[in-house]
Amino acid sequence: MLNRAYKILNINTKNYKQMKIIELKIKGMTCDNCVATIERYFKNKAGIAEMKISYPKGNGIFTFDENELSEKDIIKTINNTGHYRVVDEIMPENRTTEKHYDLIIVGGGSAAFSAAIKAESLTLTTLMVNAGLDFGGTCVNVGCVPSKTLIRAAETVYHASHSNFAGIKPKGVTIDFAQMIKDKKQLVATLQQKKYMDVVSDFENLTLLKGWAEFVDSKTIRLDGKETYTALKFLIATGASTNIPDIEGLDNIEYLTNISLFDMEEKPESLTIMGAGYIGCEIAMAYNRLGIKIRIIEFTDRVLRTQTPDISEELEKYMRYEGIEIKPNYRAVKFEKRGNDTIIHCKCPDGTHTEIVESGKIVVVTGIKANTRRLKLENIGLQLTPSGHIAVNKKMETNIPNIYAVGDVANTPSYVYTAAFEGKIAVENAFTGAGKTTDYSSLPWVVFTDPQVAGAGLDETQAEEQDIPFEVSKLELKDIPRAIAARDTRGFIKLIRNIETDKLIGARIVAPEGGELIQILSMAIKYGITVSELAENIYPYLTLGEGVKLAAITFGKDVSKLSCCAS
Repeated sequence: MLNRAYKILNINTKNYKQMKIIELKIKGMTCDNCVATIERYFKNKAGIAEMKISYPKGNGIFTFDENELSEKDIIKTINNTGHYRVVDEIMPENRTTEKHYDLIIVGGGSAAFSAAIKAESLTLTTLMVNAGLDFGGTCVNVGCVPSKTLIRAAETVYHASHSNFAGIKPKGVTIDFAQMIKDKKQLVATLQQKKYMDVVSDFENLTLLKGWAEFVDSKTIRLDGKETYTALKFLIATGASTNIPDIEGLDNIEYLTNISLFDMEEKPESLTIMGAGYIGCEIAMAYNRLGIKIRIIEFTDRVLRTQTPDISEELEKYMRYEGIEIKPNYRAVKFEKRGNDTIIHCKCPDGTHTEIVESGKIVVVTGIKANTRRLKLENIGLQLTPSGHIAVNKKMETNIPNIYAVGDVANTPSYVYTAAFEGKIAVENAFTGAGKTTDYSSLPWVVFTDPQVAGAGLDETQAEEQDIPFEVSKLELKDIPRAIAARDTRGFIKLIRNIETDKLIGARIVAPEGGELIQILSMAIKYGITVSELAENIYPYLTLGEGVKLAAITFGKDVSKLSCCAS
C-alpha cells in the first residue's frame, strides 16, 4: 500500500451527509500569497465544506462531501496549479514517486548549479541531469578557468622577455608547455570539485544524474531513451557549443575547438585560428606569447567586429605588433590535407582565390550555437529565436508556462555571471511568483586580451540607433599619469553621455587591466550618475581609476594641458 502523506477522518454532519476530512502535505508554498492562490482554485468548487491551508505548516486540511468530490479530485486540483504539489500523491501506474520532482534542471553548468542552490533553499525536490561536458559546464571545464590561467601564464612569458624600462633587460624564460597544461588540468579538476560538486554534496533534496534528456511532453523527460521523469517545473540550462561552419573538407582535418585546444600537451609550431571574435583574439594573444606562430583568418573586415572600428583598430595594432598575422575579409571555402600540412582554400578580399598552408593545427572559434538539438523540443512546441536560442522574456519564461530557460542556451548575453544570475531568478519566479527580471542595460563585460577590452552600456552606434542625443569623450592612456609612470600607454578610455541629462550611458576601455575599471562605470550607468559627478569625485593619484575622472573632464577641457592634480 502506498505510504500517503495525509490522514482520513470520517464524520457525520447533522444533515447526515457522509463527510470526510483529509490533511494534505503540500510542497512549494513559500508565503501567504501561495495560500491565497491555492484557495482560489477551490473557490465555489462543489463538495468543499471547509478548508484550512497553512504556509508555515506546509499543509492543507479539507472537509468535503465524498458524494460530490473525491480525494483524488482535491489532489489533482492542487497539482494542476503548476506551482504546488501534494507530497506522495498517487501517480499513474507507469510512474513512481521517486521519479517525480518539483524541479528538473536539464544541464550542469553555472546556471544549473545556481538554480539548484536556490531550489535547495526553497526545499524543492530537484533533479539535475547533465551530459556532454562534465558538471560545472563550459566555464570551469573548457572556458573561463582554463583560458584565463593560460592567458596569465602567457603574460608571465611576455613580461619575462619584454620591458618598458630602458634600464631593465629581461633574459627570457623557459617554457615547459606540457607541465603548464598539466597544471591547468589540475586547477580545473580542483575548482570543478570545490566550487561545484562540494557545494551541493550535502543537499538533501537534490539528485544528480548523467545522461541525455529529451522531452516527451511538457511535464516529462526521458533519460538516454530509457527512464522517464516528471516535474512541476523544468529549467533548461544546456549552454552552447562552438558553431562549426559548413565548409568542404573541414570534418576531415581534425580541427581543434576550445574544448580540445586547452588539453593539447604537445606544443605545435603554429596555429591558424578561424574567427576573430573575443575567443579567437584571446587565444591568439595567449598562444602567440607562448611561442607559437599565430595566424587569424576572419571573414569580416576586422577583429572584434561587434565593437566600433576604433576599438578593433586599437587592439589589432598591438596584435600585429606582437607578430600575429591577421587576414581580414578572407573566407575559407575548402580544407584539405597534403601530407602533414592542411591546405586552406580562401576567397580573398579582391575576389581571387589563394591557398594557405598550415603545418600545425586549425582552431575553429566561429561563434557559438545553443545546445538544443538533442532535447526534442519539437515534442513540446518550445519557441526558438532565428539564431536557434530558446526565446525567453526578462523573467526567463518560455512560451510554455512551466518551462524556463537560462544561460547560453537562451537569447540572453552569454556570460557565466549572467547565467548564474538567471538560474537563481528563474527558480524564484517559478516557485515563489517573485516576478524578478533581468536588466542588462549596464552589463559589464571584458575581453581578456592585452590590452584588455571592456565595456558597459551603449556605444555610439547603439545610442544612435535608439535616437538618444549623445556626446563622446575619448582619453588616450598617454594622458593618464599612472600609465605614463608605468611606461605603458596602450589604449584609451571612452565615455558616452546623454547630452540632455548629462548621465553616463556607455563606456568602452582599451587598456592594460582595463577590466578592473569597468565595474565603476557600470555602476555609474546603473544608478544614473552624471558625467559632472564623475569629474568632481576624488580619485587616488597614480591609479588607472583616475582615468575615469580625466575622461569625464575631457568632455569640457583638454586634459593634456592640465597639471597632474588639476580638475
